[in-house]
Amino acid sequence: MNAPAEAAVIKQHLIDPEICIRCNTCEAICPVQAITHDSRNYVVDADKCNWCNDCISPCPTGSIDNYRTMPRIKAYSLAEQLSWDALPVELSAAERAALMGDAAAEPVTTEAEAEPEPAVEAPVDPTGQDTFKSAAYGATLPPWSAAHAYTNLYGPKAVQKSVTATVTGNVRVTEVGKQAGHDYDTHHIVLDFGSMPFPVLEGQSIGIVPPGTDAKGRPHHARQYSIASPRNGERPGYNNLSLTIKRVLEDHSGQPVRGVASNFMCDLQVGDKVEVIGPFGTSFLMPNHPRSNIVMICTGTGSAPMRAMTEWRRRLRTSGKFEGGKLMLFFGARTQQELPYFGPLQNLPKDFIDTHFAFSRTPGQPKRYVQDAMRERAADLAVLLQDPNTYFYVCGLKSMEEGVVLALHDVATQAGLNWDTVGASLKREGRLHLETY
Repeated sequence: MNAPAEAAVIKQHLIDPEICIRCNTCEAICPVQAITHDSRNYVVDADKCNWCNDCISPCPTGSIDNYRTMPRIKAYSLAEQLSWDALPVELSAAERAALMGDAAAEPVTTEAEAEPEPAVEAPVDPTGQDTFKSAAYGATLPPWSAAHAYTNLYGPKAVQKSVTATVTGNVRVTEVGKQAGHDYDTHHIVLDFGSMPFPVLEGQSIGIVPPGTDAKGRPHHARQYSIASPRNGERPGYNNLSLTIKRVLEDHSGQPVRGVASNFMCDLQVGDKVEVIGPFGTSFLMPNHPRSNIVMICTGTGSAPMRAMTEWRRRLRTSGKFEGGKLMLFFGARTQQELPYFGPLQNLPKDFIDTHFAFSRTPGQPKRYVQDAMRERAADLAVLLQDPNTYFYVCGLKSMEEGVVLALHDVATQAGLNWDTVGASLKREGRLHLETY
């Protein structure tokens, strides 16, 4: 028999602030909104967490996989967690008993020992009567033919805390100018690791540790960036990689702010040094079996992993040693001038990649988003949805995710397919990958 709630001992789910790279994956995927954050830390509300564990696998660093056994009445509050720079040590049985006082005399059952309640699939009701949970369909398993990903080789709790890379290239990849008073300044930055091992795959990310301290005098935490180059490097045969970084000059509400890491990176000169941790990511990986199809849907700097996948397929095609399937790209931005890599994309052969652009702020033109472009190609996407060799990748701002998955839902439904069946198979077979922020 379980003890009274006030006497219960819980295995409290916590996030390690030393390892967390603040990628927002856990908060985005949590079905009960138990995870929140401030400008410093991501934290878990013990009163809301139902132990569904949906957040464990998608976490690229393992920072989410931490626990402390605590009396429920003394569980760490959100305010306490937001103040941490490191996890507290595990309490001893005597310390827990002291916290509980007389309640410790009662027989207790930890909530972690009880049978967990099964996770409930998010309801699907595109009419708006219920919330459409796009994250419910994102795969946490990589494609079956993906290469093995190395992770967490460098970091706060790794054998080596970080590795130093040298900047060998920094090129602006958006047109110079302003639109509606906002700068759009995106850079393609190449980092070389010399003789230090740093193996990466398309779809992985790294953490950049900006120099200096924050307003409270604490070292800046790492910022995560997706890798924009293929596995054999931006320059083939060299131990390097590239990133796509937009200079942050305003927050999501439009208020002026100078992004610490993005401005540091965009201002770097060739020869400068950068502190790097990682690599991260084990699921947002591309398939490697012949005739596999890849559908890429992105906005802005969410194009980084798509560039990596496209370039790897292009190099394989040039070598003549790999029979690749269809590549489709749906790429959105406010204007053409803000879209990175626009020129190089135009030069790719049409029989190699099927590219569609969507611009939402072109003067004199109606707003058009990636999901609109997808619906225009519904017939082709319906065929690909049914092909087990097709893999879908979504990367960009969080606001795009629901619209994209809902578009896939509509494509399937209009083709006479059962979305519940299709959506479940996309997740189960590692065919739909969502990486939004």
